[in-house]
Amino acid sequence: MSTIADRLQAVKASLAEACRAVGRLPEEVKLVAVSKTFPVSAAQAACAAGQMDFGENRVQEYLQKQPLLPAAHWHLIGPLQTNKVKYVVDTVHLIHSLDSERLASEIQKRAKRPVDCLIQINISGEGQKSGIPAEELPGLLRCLPQYPQVRVRGMMGIAELTEDTNRIRSQFARLRGLYDQLGRQTSEQVQMQHLSMGMSGDYALAIAEGATMVRIGSAIFGGRS
Repeated sequence: MSTIADRLQAVKASLAEACRAVGRLPEEVKLVAVSKTFPVSAAQAACAAGQMDFGENRVQEYLQKQPLLPAAHWHLIGPLQTNKVKYVVDTVHLIHSLDSERLASEIQKRAKRPVDCLIQINISGEGQKSGIPAEELPGLLRCLPQYPQVRVRGMMGIAELTEDTNRIRSQFARLRGLYDQLGRQTSEQVQMQHLSMGMSGDYALAIAEGATMVRIGSAIFGGRS
């Protein structure tokens, strides 16, 4: 029976192959191991095998695990409610789900240091998915100078759960287009360094479309109940 260390190495090898297949270098893509719903011992096993970036969806789980692996880079990848900002803002490595001026304002209010964030775009158009519609991005960007503790360092998106790979690729391509467009308008506060897209089922497609960060959980930690 394979261990977390075994599966982690297999995922890294698969990521490297996906990069080479499209003419990219493996070091261009950062792996975020999504440890949500798994015990902290699972993250500790992955860390012992060399993994340093971990993703959590829920603040409660983040607060349980982060103090036990403080040297790791913890990413908050799920929706962040404004009333939970105060619990994570000074320890989180990267917030993947900035999606409103209200959230930016709360981060500004609570942060004792600049906080790196990704703007989450709803690339699938599904009502149940988090993120702002692409057409609302300019409005969010215009308000950011009021909140200098919020540092935008890229974008995040979640593709539709479908067997139609053309649909998935088109959604990733749309996000890449927004990322590239914004990358030509950088400032000290807004810099396109990370394009977070792709999960266990579609990361090869995301890498083909330019992802610099993929979020993989079940392929490393096993199936979730």
